[in-house]
Amino acid sequence: MSPCPFVSLFLIFFLTSLHAASADGGNTNIIHETCKKCAQADPNVSYKFCVASLESNPNSLSADLHGLGLISIKLLRHNMTHTRSYAKKLLKSKKMDPFIKACLRDCLELYSDAVPTLKEVIRSYKAEKYEDANINLSSAMEASTTCEDGFSEKGVVSPLTERNEDASQLSALALSIVTMLSRSSH
Repeated sequence: MSPCPFVSLFLIFFLTSLHAASADGGNTNIIHETCKKCAQADPNVSYKFCVASLESNPNSLSADLHGLGLISIKLLRHNMTHTRSYAKKLLKSKKMDPFIKACLRDCLELYSDAVPTLKEVIRSYKAEKYEDANINLSSAMEASTTCEDGFSEKGVVSPLTERNEDASQLSALALSIVTMLSRSSH
């Protein structure tokens, strides 16, 4: 058997691997560039959080800026949906301070209103109606802030603090990307 077929197969494999590596590197760069711009534009966006969040979705490796925006919105919706479920679970506890229980009910209501709003955000975003997406994102962002503020009224530590902080950062990230896209579309 001639060595040529083996060399040809090796060459094809090598070139395919090289192309895949350069493609991933290029998309990793867009993630890092986007996160750098978002963190510079908004003090509520942590560069590390942004990179970790976007890279947690395998689709981000092949996404453009518009795709990263959609990923960030879907991550926010996922966070808020799970925070709502977690609040429901906590409310089932029999031994809970009445003030904390009242705050959790408020948070549950806030997150329950925010989740359908985020579905609207996705529709507006996909239709490139960035102003509408921005308004609804801002509205959804208030859920985490208002939820956290309720607990701090009496200096109580919220059982949702970490989730609220993640929601706040994801909201700021999504808003930052929407703002970038709206500026580039004008």
